[in-house]
Amino acid sequence: MFRPLSIFIGARYTRAKRRNRFVSFISMTSMIGLALGVLAMIVVLSVMNGFQREMSSRILGMVPHATIVGVNPIDDWRPVAAAAMKNPEVTAAVPFTEMEGMFSYKGSMQPIQISGIDPAQEGKVSIVTQHIVQGRLDDLKPGEFGVVVGEITARRFRLNVGDKLTLIVPEISSAPGGITPRMQRLNVVGVFKVGAELDGSMALIHMADAAQMQHWQPNQVQSVRLAVKDLYAAPQVSHNVATGLGAAYKADDWTHTQGSLFSAMKMEKTMIGLLLLMIVAVAAFNIIATLIMVVNDKGADIAILRTIGATPRQIMAIFMVQGTVIGIVGTLIGGVLGVIAALNVSELVGWLERVSGQHIFSSDVYFVSNLPSELQGGDVLLICSAGFILSFLATVYPAWRAAKIEPAHALRYS
Repeated sequence: MFRPLSIFIGARYTRAKRRNRFVSFISMTSMIGLALGVLAMIVVLSVMNGFQREMSSRILGMVPHATIVGVNPIDDWRPVAAAAMKNPEVTAAVPFTEMEGMFSYKGSMQPIQISGIDPAQEGKVSIVTQHIVQGRLDDLKPGEFGVVVGEITARRFRLNVGDKLTLIVPEISSAPGGITPRMQRLNVVGVFKVGAELDGSMALIHMADAAQMQHWQPNQVQSVRLAVKDLYAAPQVSHNVATGLGAAYKADDWTHTQGSLFSAMKMEKTMIGLLLLMIVAVAAFNIIATLIMVVNDKGADIAILRTIGATPRQIMAIFMVQGTVIGIVGTLIGGVLGVIAALNVSELVGWLERVSGQHIFSSDVYFVSNLPSELQGGDVLLICSAGFILSFLATVYPAWRAAKIEPAHALRYS
């Protein structure tokens, strides 16, 4: 369809000065608008990728990738861990007990999820050892009922290492009430800060203390926590391990506990991407207005080309080339600037904060100290492809109108 003549004239029309300066202005704004739309999509999606990466590393670095849960308390967790480690996808297996309760301190209360751990082995499956900001994880000793709380919990209750608070957990009893609360005084031995909501909803105690609160033997645990190489393989890996161990064990994994959060983050990225695509579409379809004005401006040229033998297909191709060139240039400019901005977004935000004197990005709200960004080649390719396609589609109608112009009519009124 695009013969050399069409390409030559279409490219020349793109570069040539027009009699109507307003047409030139609209053409330039179409290109700039398309570039800005592509730039915005690349930067915003890269920032969302960065947030998702940060949340994944922080949340999934704290919660179990997978657990092998005993139908009854596990008397000896080591054989279970040894069986799990035979799976090549499993990188570590440690004892783990989990229960829900309520913190009470000076009249204030807060729901909390308690993890009973072995401090000596927790570093194999969790990032908490790297995020202790007060005290030490090793200060969790069996029988001493120490607790390591999150930074949000510590700030809410104004806790420091050495303070004591009360843990209230439900306890099934034979009394007429059925369930009665059990209270246990805990001594704060440490504070962790991973920069996620878990700082306000999770606390760590020694697994022996967790067992005692459940009226188990000191060496009994609820489950064995697994760390796996591929997070998305965790459901299958845990299922395979539990199946191999028999009916006394069942599998659980992060998709049950945190899956809704990551599904919501994925949907949020998709919806924002579609909204930003509308901006690109508006900019791309400005090319329609540009080309319609160009067609009206070049009516006499079209008539002359038709009289010397140019076919309607060639006329159509000329204006499709012109519109496509505008789209390609705008998309490429936006793509290059978008990649540069996405790779330097933290520096750009810092510069804007210095210039404006306003604190744009608060770590207290977003849990991270600087704006994260993760540029993904697939996103850039998809965005640029969308820009190219929308630009091309925007050329079809004006080019078709140009091809339908009758030479005699155009020359009569030019």
